[in-house]
Order: sequence, then structure tokens, then C-alpha cells
Amino acid sequence: MTRTPTLAAALEYAARGWPVFFLGRTTKRPVANCQPCKAAGHDHNPEACTCLTCHGFYAASADPTRVERMHDRVPCGLLAIRAGRPPGAVAGLVIIDIDPAHGGAVDTALMPPTYCVRTGSGGWHLYYAHPGRPVGSRPMPGRPGIDVKADGGYVVAPPSQHPTTGQPYRRVGDREVRPLPARLLATCQPPEPAHTPSTDRRPDRGGITNPDALLASHLDAVARAPEGKRRTTLYGAARGVARMVLAGALSEADAWSELSRVGRLAGQTERDTRAAIEGGFTAEGVTTGRVAA
Repeated sequence: MTRTPTLAAALEYAARGWPVFFLGRTTKRPVANCQPCKAAGHDHNPEACTCLTCHGFYAASADPTRVERMHDRVPCGLLAIRAGRPPGAVAGLVIIDIDPAHGGAVDTALMPPTYCVRTGSGGWHLYYAHPGRPVGSRPMPGRPGIDVKADGGYVVAPPSQHPTTGQPYRRVGDREVRPLPARLLATCQPPEPAHTPSTDRRPDRGGITNPDALLASHLDAVARAPEGKRRTTLYGAARGVARMVLAGALSEADAWSELSRVGRLAGQTERDTRAAIEGGFTAEGVTTGRVAA
């Protein structure tokens, strides 16, 4: 087997406990699913699938043998790291994605020095250790040009080259990953919905005092997500809504209906919408065989 720079990097990340997978050669999108996975539909669990390249970041692994096999399958693909803390992972990451072209800038008071990657588009990826509690992938509230890549997200990793600019992703400096500061974690979270009286739902379900406002907050995050971030934002919203279902604050049928509606409004295909919702529900332990309408 030829040990390419990409494979060497992939194995190094895997040794750190970071699950890796491969994207297409000329795109930052995952490789298309194989035909059996496409045909399996909603009965198929992407997290448990053993295919080497199907279901995007669900295929990510820190097992070196599997990583080598994935590389053999997509030898010229872009290397990617699954962010968040996937089930069974020994390490997890919250990555702050800063895009100066859209107004993003490093805030040194909020984002202390840590493991850093210069992206192929001239931005920055700041790697922090996952805190072990849910951290959704979403635009950072109130910070244009800054995205949070955590649960349900991924980033392109060195030594891949940006498919548009042709410039490589490269590590900058020699700092190791540091813990995610509490203040930065708070900034990554969506704003708490304002409390308003609710008369049609009990206020004591799972500690959720205002289910309507909380649901609206999750749906609004999807509606406001920029193009290219909508599916991962929908996945993160589905995880939040799934927790509401588990708390008894929302029925599964209503959850599916509202998430499907906002997914369509955000321009997602029925297939991508269903996959994002099912992925979010599965990650939170909501087992479902329901197909979105």
C-alpha cells in the first residue's frame, strides 16, 4: 500500500481519536451512498452502517485498518474530520470555523490559542476539546462569518487542497488542542428563547418551561442557516427537538411535521430532510420508523 501524505495525515488524526472520512475529489460534499444504502431508505441506520463511504460523516472512523480501506476506496478524496463527539469516540472536537470573506475574524478575548488550521480559502479552524455535553453545529449567534462545527458537523483537514482555490489546508504553529473555555461554549449556544406564558402545554415536562418558544428557536435556526449549512443545521435542530420528544414536551408526529416543513422551506430535498431528522433522532435515542410526509 502506498502511504500518501493524505493517508499519513488520516492515520495521525485517527491516532488522536478523531474520526476521519473522505469527501469527493473536487467537492467538500460527502461521497454518494452506494445503491443498497439508497434503497434501504428510512429503515437504514447510518450510524450503524458498515459501508466505507456511505452517509457522509457517519462513515468516519478512528480505526486505522478501516481508515486505510476508506483511503483505498477514495484515494484522491478530500480528507475530513468528523466534529462533535460521535458515539463510542474516545475524543471529540468543537471546531470554530472563521471565514474572513464573510466577515469572520478571530476574537482573541473569546478564542484562546489552540490547535489551528489555515484553510484553503484563507480562513481559520480553531480546534477545541469537546466538553461532553451537546454542542450543535450552527452559525455562531451574532458573529457573521463564524460557524461552530461540532455535533453533526465536519471540516476539511490538512493536507487537502481547497476545491475552488487549489490552496492547501495546513496546520499553523504547534499548539495542542485545549479545552473549550466556558465563555466560548456559552457563545456557541443559541440564545435562550424569551419566556412567555404558555396555556396549551404543561410547563413541567422535562424541565422545559416553554416548549413552543424552544421549538420555534430550533426551527428558526434552520430557516436562518446560510446555504451549505442548512442540512447540518437541520440535523442539530432535530437533535434538540428529539430531546423535547424524550421529555414529553412534544409528540413525535408534531416533531416530524415541523422539522419536515422547515427543511422544505430551507430548500432541502425530501431525502436529505428525512436523513437529517432521522440522524438527529437516532443520535438522541429516539427510535423511529416514521417517514416524513
